[in-house]
Order: sequence, then structure tokens, then C-alpha cells
Amino acid sequence: MSKKFLECGRYRLPLPASGERPLIMGILNVTPNSFSDGGHFYHLEAALSHAEQMIADGVDLIDIGAESTRPGVAPISVQEELRRLMPIVYALRDCGKPISVDTNKPEVMREVIEAGADMINDINAFQAPGALALLAGHTSALCIMHMQGNPQTMQQAPGYGNVSREVTQFLQQRVDAAVSAGIARARLCIDPGFGFGKTQAHNVRLLRDVRQIADALDLPLLAGISRKSMIGGLTGKAVEQRLAGSLGAAIAAASLGAAIVRVHDVAETVDALTVWQAATGPENS
Repeated sequence: MSKKFLECGRYRLPLPASGERPLIMGILNVTPNSFSDGGHFYHLEAALSHAEQMIADGVDLIDIGAESTRPGVAPISVQEELRRLMPIVYALRDCGKPISVDTNKPEVMREVIEAGADMINDINAFQAPGALALLAGHTSALCIMHMQGNPQTMQQAPGYGNVSREVTQFLQQRVDAAVSAGIARARLCIDPGFGFGKTQAHNVRLLRDVRQIADALDLPLLAGISRKSMIGGLTGKAVEQRLAGSLGAAIAAASLGAAIVRVHDVAETVDALTVWQAATGPENS
């Protein structure tokens, strides 16, 4: 079977074959109020130091977020998001790793792509007017995520008839819209949106169905579960005590076919998935 790749701006990322460890996307929050590490990397020097450590630890992509999307948080302005983002994007664009930016605003997408971002990771699945048309003229990768509702309301009463089927159908619609806008499938990955308008039962069902969702869309799937309330619900641990649970989730997602795992703890995830691959993957991989 020929090797598959994700076309990601300046990079062509090899996607894992069965049994190979997924790509590891390290989370870099430059927000004062993120749910798990808010304020820790808000200042440029701390953010750069953390990024450098993730690179040393073996990260494959760095995902920069300047607007908290935890439940109930109000959105920030375009100007404030750019104020937080642009210094770190400029500082990291030549770090040797693809830079992803987590944003849902086309005005922000334009600025960070021109500054050197290689991927846009949008919780709103590029539904904002003009987003897809803008990105059709660039080479950046797009991560299309499912969310029921919006961050202000998404956890109030999420409901589905069949969560995996409905998430898959939504993602398929957005993939079709991206392709119709002129964006190559090789630039696309999908994210079922763990914790974004889902109950604990919905999240567990989606994790069990990772392979089914990825196969249905025939696209690389990104699993972002690290430190989330899903881990807390399963383990009973506070957010700062969810490392072991997050590693378990990363191994589960990898074993079920996730191509990318989005994590806070890069070094530990690299070690855990390296051991997992040695035990379950191809010989001499």
C-alpha cells in the first residue's frame, strides 16, 4: 500500500499506516483562561520556551490557540486574537515544525497564513462566510471539527439520535463543501470534536467509533481528548491529575486508527506511543 500524506502548507506530513504511532500535535495556548493551562504560556517568552521544549520532546505539529473554547467562555475580538497570536506565529514559523492555528475567524486565518501558518484548526468547521474561499487560494491544511452549538451553550443539553452517525454526516457535508470550494482532499483532516457539545456517553461512543468515522470519510482523523472532562469523568481526577488518563486515551485513539493526537504532554505521549508501536506495530518500524 502506498504511503499517504497530509499536505500541510510548507510540509508534506506522512500519515501513519496501521500499527504506526499517530502524529503528535502539541497544544500551545496563549490565552489567560484556557481550561487546563490558562495563563501559563500567555507571555511570549514562556510560550516560546514551551514550544522549544515540545520540539525537543518530539512533537510533529504545534497548535497555537489564542481564544479559549472551554464551555461558557465568551468570544474575543479579531484584534485581541491577533494581538495574542501574531508574535508567537512570527517567532515559530521557522522552527522546523508545521504551525497550526486554532481559530474560527476568516480575518485571523488570512493574517496567520500570510505570516507562515501551515494549518488552520477550526472548531466551527469553516462555516464562517468567506472562510473556504479564502483558504482555497492557499496551501495550508484544514482540520474540520464537529461541534453542536457554540462554546457558550454547547454543554447545556447536547443531544443526538446516533452521535457517531450524525457527527460523520456533518463532517462529510463540510468536507464536500471544502472540496467544492476548490480545496484538495489531501489538505483535509477531520476531528469529531470530543467535548464540544457532547455528554460523557457521546464522547465514549465517538472514541469507540474512531475507525468507523475515519473510514467513512477516508480522511485522517485528529483526536483531541487530552485532559478534557471526558478523562475527568472516567477517572474522577481533576484537570491537573489527568496525565495517565490522557495517555490511555491517546493509546486508545491510536489503536483505533487516529492519524493525529492533539495533546498537552508531548514527551509522555511520545514515550507511551513508542512503546505501543513496538508492541503492536510492524516489525522494525
